[in-house]
Amino acid sequence: MKTSAAEFHQWSALPESTKGFTIDQTRLMTESLFRLSGQNIIHNWRRLSPVGLAEKAFEMRRVLVSHGTESDPILNYGNYEALKLWQLSWEELTKMPSRKTAEPDQREERARFLAEVEKKGFVDDYSGVRISSRGDRFRIKNALVWRLEDETGPKGMAAMFDDIEYL
Repeated sequence: MKTSAAEFHQWSALPESTKGFTIDQTRLMTESLFRLSGQNIIHNWRRLSPVGLAEKAFEMRRVLVSHGTESDPILNYGNYEALKLWQLSWEELTKMPSRKTAEPDQREERARFLAEVEKKGFVDDYSGVRISSRGDRFRIKNALVWRLEDETGPKGMAAMFDDIEYL
């Protein structure tokens, strides 16, 4: 999905009440990925302020999404590309169980895959079919999926990708 010039600077459109969490979550995703795999969400991220990092991650042209550790994990972050892909507002996305990003017949496979990520820490070649809130089906390819954790323990999982095929 192409982003027009008018759609840039979406960070400022985020509700002010979510920006603190978004800054913290972006740092958690970035640090967890780097610690587990040596890979980066944003090049030279350590040179950016926490706000600068969060803004760049929110506005980048790759999908970045995460969920928490609930028994039925809820999506707690989606950058602008994720919001467009799943055709949701921030408020809608952050209330949705992450399992609903997959069609019902794909959810068992998705659960097996997430158990693999939990065990290994990260997987950098995931592919699978997903569905938007309006029923549009798409295949994600070569997704990087990783475990989120800090010094207090597990915090969820995140995924990043930009290879999307609409079905």
